[in-house]
Amino acid sequence: MQRRSFLKFSLVVGSAIMMPLATYADELDIDTISFSQTQYNDNQAQTILIFMYGGASQLAGNITNLEEIEKHSQKSYYSYFRNITPTEHGCWQEAGGDIMEKLIQNGDMTLFRTCYSQVREDEGNKAHGVCTSQNQRGTFQENTGGVLTNLAAILQAHDIINEETLMPFVTMEGESYFYTDLTTPLPGYLKPVGINENLDNPYKRDVRRWFYYTDEEREEENYNRSDEEGGFDPELTYKMDRLAQKGNLEGKIKDAFDKRASLSRFLDEIASAPTPDLGEDAYHTDSFSKKLETAVKLLVKNPDTKAITIGTGGLGGWDDHNDAKNYPSRMEQLFNALNSAIAHLKAEGKEDTISIMVFGEFGRNVNLNAAYGWDHGNLQNLYVLGGKRYFNHQGVVGETILEDKGAVNRLFLKPKEGSYWFEPLSIAATLYKIYGIDNPEILTDAYSPISPLFS
Repeated sequence: MQRRSFLKFSLVVGSAIMMPLATYADELDIDTISFSQTQYNDNQAQTILIFMYGGASQLAGNITNLEEIEKHSQKSYYSYFRNITPTEHGCWQEAGGDIMEKLIQNGDMTLFRTCYSQVREDEGNKAHGVCTSQNQRGTFQENTGGVLTNLAAILQAHDIINEETLMPFVTMEGESYFYTDLTTPLPGYLKPVGINENLDNPYKRDVRRWFYYTDEEREEENYNRSDEEGGFDPELTYKMDRLAQKGNLEGKIKDAFDKRASLSRFLDEIASAPTPDLGEDAYHTDSFSKKLETAVKLLVKNPDTKAITIGTGGLGGWDDHNDAKNYPSRMEQLFNALNSAIAHLKAEGKEDTISIMVFGEFGRNVNLNAAYGWDHGNLQNLYVLGGKRYFNHQGVVGETILEDKGAVNRLFLKPKEGSYWFEPLSIAATLYKIYGIDNPEILTDAYSPISPLFS
């Protein structure tokens, strides 16, 4: 990505990521939220949130009902996909199942098969936009902040984050509802900073950076003005920048100027930091793997960063209404990257504090339709990796049964009676809990954190 394009993608530090339709949410009542400083200190949590836009099928992690599904499906799974091999825990081997088994057996991942929305089922709600908004806000309400906006406000109120905190929230996906602003927008330093997988540096001035360094920094770097090539006259640029600063009010624009040089050097340090030798677990060369590698490097290097959000761009979308034949290969790529990320965290000694949560807006039903795809459903998998200091990994949680409503595209999985299941909003409650919030239900329509992770 070129610098000019990247600056369009990521507003400079202190600037807001513009939310869809410029929506704003009601104020957050901080006084009603119970915060445990001890729990926050003990966990030292950092999180990568991977959102699978489009609604990924849950079948990669759950083909336990496949024989029954095959009997009722409009089209044959075995004829279309040809290779559907169950693993020990009923994952789809050709769709990343072997890697899932490795992560489960090593105690690195919990696979939840019953993230199910009875509320949406009752309301007939399976729309992308609404479900994405609800999951990223952590509530069925419309006028609330995003999960990470709320978290930022709470951590600021308890002096965890302040103006000196370096990039507390980072987006590698652009705008999303995770960062929906409140009626009174948050201070600039709480807003997410946008980066890409190559850590192309939007803060670097290249031929003009010398003028932002102190005398000591210039001497330390042995910077030579004669090395500068091209661009506008650097002395004029320096004077114009300082003149512009005089006209800026206190706030995000002035912050951006003040912090630009230090952020430029910091991102350069991360970009040049080597990844440990991971052997057979080394990252693949696809863009999503590179994105996840960059996210891990950033969290390892910068404990100030609390959460990074990532879409699954580079793997293709997950709205598989038709021609779903490459679904298994996309899931294989996803879990290759996750396996490498866990190996990376272990090599850095960070698998206890850094966690990864993978989910989307919803899953799919299981009728393989006439176009050889699946339509929207209300049950999905949640994959939780790492964070061993605060998560008690359980392997596989939840059993499903097949529900057949006797109509085309009304063939779907739902939780088996007596099996543990949770509404998607519990994912947000879980996130709040690991950052020290004792009563996250107040933010998530009374839905509690995912209890097996803490048992």
